[in-house]
Amino acid sequence: MDLLDLVKGQLGDQVIEHLSKEVRADKETTNAAVDGAIATMISALSKNAQKPERAQSLMNALDRDHDGSILDNIAALVSGGGRSQENARATNGLGILDHMLGGKADNVVNMISKGSGLNILKSSKLLTMLAPIVMGALGKTKRQQGLDAGGLMGLLSGTVKQATEKRNDMGIIGKILDSDGDGSITDEIAGLGMKALGSLFRR
Repeated sequence: MDLLDLVKGQLGDQVIEHLSKEVRADKETTNAAVDGAIATMISALSKNAQKPERAQSLMNALDRDHDGSILDNIAALVSGGGRSQENARATNGLGILDHMLGGKADNVVNMISKGSGLNILKSSKLLTMLAPIVMGALGKTKRQQGLDAGGLMGLLSGTVKQATEKRNDMGIIGKILDSDGDGSITDEIAGLGMKALGSLFRR
């Protein structure tokens, strides 16, 4: 199973339209940024899940907060609706990103911005809106397939492996996630060339 396609499959034209309006960008630019954001978050989750204690922490978060129910009305979620006190943790994009990316958040936002053409603020907002959707899709898949920690790690690492074989941007994503977290991606993308960076995420 390709988790990237599964998550992107939750986002129809209507949702992309809502996201475009929220970040005030055209649909093509938004779509490119969405592709990159989803790929980056799944890569980050896969890296986290390689450590047993982090994998268990992810399992606990999915069991507690992310059963996939927020996917029932994504359009309302991304346009500011669909949030309540009962599902506050499930829709807390900033909190999810903090656990997912930690000190790499600034680097990731910079990468999404440079790769898609969105500015820093819009890239950050988009990541915040997409994070609950990624976790919801992962939680729903875990529940439907009855995955344990090992199965979850296999799903994430398998998705990244498949994507790496298809997409040249996954290697760049890996470099950013392995970087030192100082908010600058200059060293990590040195030698890749601006042409490669400019076409990041566009397939």
